[in-house]
Amino acid sequence: MTFTLYPAIDMRGGKCVRLLQGDYEKETIYGDSPFDMAKSFVEQGAKWIHMVDLDGAKDGKRVNDQFVIEAAKKLGVHVQIGGGIRQEADIVHYLENGVTRVIIGSIAVSQPDFAMEMIRKYGDGIAIGIDAKNGYVATHGWLSTSEVKAVELGKRFADAGAETFIFTDIATDGMLSGPNVEAIEELAIVTKKEVIASGGVSSMEDLNRLKEIYVKGVGGAIIGKALYEKKFTLQEALEQVY
Repeated sequence: MTFTLYPAIDMRGGKCVRLLQGDYEKETIYGDSPFDMAKSFVEQGAKWIHMVDLDGAKDGKRVNDQFVIEAAKKLGVHVQIGGGIRQEADIVHYLENGVTRVIIGSIAVSQPDFAMEMIRKYGDGIAIGIDAKNGYVATHGWLSTSEVKAVELGKRFADAGAETFIFTDIATDGMLSGPNVEAIEELAIVTKKEVIASGGVSSMEDLNRLKEIYVKGVGGAIIGKALYEKKFTLQEALEQVY
């Protein structure tokens, strides 16, 4: 495991957007082409691209999948995708079309047995996305909050064989306020698996703080708004952490 940076491309209506704390009413459009955005990240040295189908997360079905597959097939880069993945056919669709990793989020809470079966069948091709609000798991595009604690869900799936978790603290997402390092570290310690941090990265200092807990199992960071708001470039960030 090496510490990896994942530039994020959130897609809505075929465009690259960012939402503030997952609020669909607080959207900023940053580009008209998810593929062109992914290409620019690859040209700066990205080895992975993190893509989110926001329409899919809200509607419960794949919506922007063509952009994901185009990036995976044409750019020679690892792609992980979350949003709108509700059935095995969605997972197969992505994995058979060049996507490296599919992120299961809401159904890990609503259909845990199904999610565990997918982990058993597809192994490293599955990551568990845990989006937390005040320590509890949020589901369905962050539109509702469950009564399941994030660390309890993580432990359950780690015991079932999940190797990778993507942890987002909704309070920090899109806020450029710094990641919730304590919660990220706690999840890594409890699960003893790789945890990728998502949400709040705003500076090189934030990346250094996350890399410092690499030994605890924090394997990387997803960076979104900081890149789009030009706080630093991906190339600068990669030079900083490698």
